[in-house]
Amino acid sequence: MPGMDMKRGMDMKMMAPDPSDSASTKGYKAAMMKMMEGMPMMKFTGDADLDFMSRMRAHHQGAIDMAKVVLGNGKDPEVKKLAQNIVTAQEKEIVTINAWLKAKGK
Repeated sequence: MPGMDMKRGMDMKMMAPDPSDSASTKGYKAAMMKMMEGMPMMKFTGDADLDFMSRMRAHHQGAIDMAKVVLGNGKDPEVKKLAQNIVTAQEKEIVTINAWLKAKGK
């Protein structure tokens, strides 16, 4: 897609750490950059299952990393409970994704 690399570059610049960022903002920015870098920018294969699984692994890891930021910095017990539930669920799903990809030789 024309402009996709430029947009990705702009998104990455917005995620650059700033000295004035709070600890949680730095954590969220790092999680988002890691997720964006982990998302395969390869061409879609046309295999809906493979394309989904290969991209969801990074997406799920990003959710885990963001949840861990709130677990370390958040104050609201309800939000922290949701974050812990996300970590637990997404870690299990990553195991499933990895096993599926390995079985497919990917």
